[in-house]
Amino acid sequence: MFLPIGEKQFKFWKLRRDGLPNINIARSFNISRQAVSRALTSMDKRIEDTLLEMAQANQIEVESINSERGILFGHSIPLDANAIIFVSAKHGVQVWYEHEGDCGTCSRYTQCIELLWDLADEMKIKLEKTDDPTKLADELFGKLSGLA
Repeated sequence: MFLPIGEKQFKFWKLRRDGLPNINIARSFNISRQAVSRALTSMDKRIEDTLLEMAQANQIEVESINSERGILFGHSIPLDANAIIFVSAKHGVQVWYEHEGDCGTCSRYTQCIELLWDLADEMKIKLEKTDDPTKLADELFGKLSGLA
């Protein structure tokens, strides 16, 4: 499912995820609080549907989901690994599998580090500095698990 990252509904959703109350979102867009509430209800449903579709497409058994934060925790049946699906304003919808990788030799090292730091920044989560994406992911997703 396509998420309209450039649309107002998504902007409202991201602002709420950032901690802005509905009334402040309404004021900044010069619309009613009820209009914001309706838009967020619709966007939450779209986010939830997208997370569930991604889980199904990737054969991930859902354990918990939080559409307001845009995260789903589950377990990959074919890979026998824990997985998280998340919505990033910068990176779109992403799937991450828990694994012990040899990150130093991986061609995706830079992309993984950037993705994890960007998600932590979007979610306002402080992380210990490390150059190991596996450790960074473990810390980030451990902190996120309390939100789903």
